[in-house]
Amino acid sequence: MDILLLSRLQFAVATIFHFLFVPLTLGLSILVAIMEWKYVRSGDETYKRMARFWGRLFVVNFAIGVVTGITLEFQFGTNWSRYSEYVGDIFGSLLAIEATLAFFLESTFLAVWIFGWNRVSRKLHAWSITLVAFASNLSAYWILVANSWMQHPVGYTIRNGRAELVDFMAVITQKAALAQWLHTISGSYILAGFFVMGISAYHLLRKQHIDFFLRSFHIALVFALVFSCFEVVQGHVNGMLVAKNQPAKLAAFEAQWETRTHAPQIIAILPDEKNERNIIEIGKIPSLLSILAYNSANAEVKGLLDFPRDLRPPVNLTFHAFRFMVGLGMLFPLLTILGWIWRKKILEKHLYLKIIAWCIPLPYIALETGWLVAEVGRQPWIVYGLMKTADAVSPIAVSQVATTLVGFILLYSFLGIADFLLLFRLARKGPEPEPETASGKEVTT
Repeated sequence: MDILLLSRLQFAVATIFHFLFVPLTLGLSILVAIMEWKYVRSGDETYKRMARFWGRLFVVNFAIGVVTGITLEFQFGTNWSRYSEYVGDIFGSLLAIEATLAFFLESTFLAVWIFGWNRVSRKLHAWSITLVAFASNLSAYWILVANSWMQHPVGYTIRNGRAELVDFMAVITQKAALAQWLHTISGSYILAGFFVMGISAYHLLRKQHIDFFLRSFHIALVFALVFSCFEVVQGHVNGMLVAKNQPAKLAAFEAQWETRTHAPQIIAILPDEKNERNIIEIGKIPSLLSILAYNSANAEVKGLLDFPRDLRPPVNLTFHAFRFMVGLGMLFPLLTILGWIWRKKILEKHLYLKIIAWCIPLPYIALETGWLVAEVGRQPWIVYGLMKTADAVSPIAVSQVATTLVGFILLYSFLGIADFLLLFRLARKGPEPEPETASGKEVTT
């Protein structure tokens, strides 16, 4: 294997592993804040216990996310130094803002929240986790602005052989950045909702802490329902931006080989990338792809054959990842709508609770396949239309990258196993006991 492939594999391993933790951080911080504000306003100790229990899971997840995020950023200097040299004026400034503004705010107030129980007022403590949630999502915005610039570069000029920033506002306010941020955080909120619902369903099936987990389930259900439905609409908007800015990626999404107007949406496809055709095409809906991509049945959808082979993304991986993401994205609204319909008798719906408990991994899969779609679908460009991935890799020895790749896989495997075992243990153990009553006896649920 050459240096390019090894560097891409190493970055993919680091990114995929890091992204196992980021979405839960984004969504669970908001759910914990909601629970704590319910405690502040009602004085109900159950909500305080909820904030402490789910917050404990949040902190474990956050810690691993921070560690893996740091190693990920170092790779821009070690494995992708030519990229950093060429676009560092733009990309570096965005990462610097994220670290000095958002991450500093997030980590500071998380410390207040962790160590502030019974040391600061209820409102101040609730504000601390609220600011953690705000800073986490703000941090995600800066990271996604940087990534969206790689997908659709704007606000720059080429000077002295480098891309230099000339319009900061154009970079941070472009539609692609806002759409990518909304798409990603919505997916993160769905994941957090299903995470809380799944663990709650596990305990409800065993009739443990029923009041506690019933409340948790209902809060998470509403959260997941809202953003599952929003994600369907926002995903359509994202798809239209892809059609406009990256037509080759859209063609790979749908295995569309020929350019045509009134392009149909094909339900079942088996692409043959080598021979530039589809082996199977079942269920054509006339003009639907043109309508979805451009809001017009007459719109022309470019086919992959209009792009040179060396400028096409890998079709099979992009196509199948996209289908997984969309399929799961349609499943989540269905499951949450059913939960809303049955919310008043959810304890009787044993099969539904079992399904929800087993569904915890699905939002993770949807988010990871979404990143595969975004990043693999951009290839062969590291900055779309501006710099190829092959031109961005560092001039280092193959042995160096191979060694660090093996090291990353071993380290991440250890961290991942430890993290998920700890989360599983804490989730299975359940919340702390209810406070004692005036008679000195503990209340049980």
